[in-house]
Amino acid sequence: MIKQNQLIFKQFLTDVEEWCLDILTNNQSNLNEHRNSWLQEARGILRRVQNVGQSEYIYETEILDIKKCVEEVADGMRMISVRRVNSGRVPIGQHTLPPLPYPYNALEPYISRDIMELHHLKHHKSYVDGLNKAEMKMLEARETGDYDLIKHWEREAAFHGSGHYLHTMFWDNMSPNGGGQPSGRLLQQIILDFGSYEKFKKHFSEAADKVEGVGWALLVWSPRAQRLEILQTEKQQLFTQWDTIPLLGLDVWEHAYYLQYKNNRKDYIDKWWNLVNWKDVEKRYQEASRLKWKPY
Repeated sequence: MIKQNQLIFKQFLTDVEEWCLDILTNNQSNLNEHRNSWLQEARGILRRVQNVGQSEYIYETEILDIKKCVEEVADGMRMISVRRVNSGRVPIGQHTLPPLPYPYNALEPYISRDIMELHHLKHHKSYVDGLNKAEMKMLEARETGDYDLIKHWEREAAFHGSGHYLHTMFWDNMSPNGGGQPSGRLLQQIILDFGSYEKFKKHFSEAADKVEGVGWALLVWSPRAQRLEILQTEKQQLFTQWDTIPLLGLDVWEHAYYLQYKNNRKDYIDKWWNLVNWKDVEKRYQEASRLKWKPY
């Protein structure tokens, strides 16, 4: 039992080390006093993790304290992201990969560390890079007046931009402490629009399972209809409904689950409900539902 715990602790330290390196690597632009402060904290955690990892025996109290420090840094970096959004626009071609609000192994056993690491560092990063490139190419077209390739770059912006924005929501839509049911106004709205939470969950799960090829299932707010709706989107931008605001998204591209669930998408969907961060969804709903168009 002691040996098993030591192996678990060592894996945790490895995951935290990778998380710290990711934070430090992907947050070197747009530095300010607050961001620098949290990056210093991340460097401190990294040094501590590396030192503890060299010990012959790792104490549980040490692990719990490191976990608390990681949560504090994650919360701090998340608040910086919120302030950045509130302070103004993202300059053209300067989108950045958001840090995960938890270590890569935090969603186990439902989503493995390997999947999360690959999904975030490779797939999401590629969407950020693709969006930035498309935006710069369209800027170049405006400056030169050469629009010969505008169709291509508009498509690239749609695909990569949708991928970046949906994944940014997706990470926050999940939590190691997720699961259960929503509450308050969101639950009331779900019951009003779908009949019951159980009917909503069944509809959402079936929509996700039956996405043709690769894509997403989405719970959205419709300002025009002034109600919640469940939509599919193929890839990230096709065959869906415009003038809606995503609140909850489930990625059913194979890279989101295949390493762990193989071709059993349904099992992945069923397990994913244990991770849903209803606090985040409720917050998005409260903000989105303020927007109401004239109904038709």
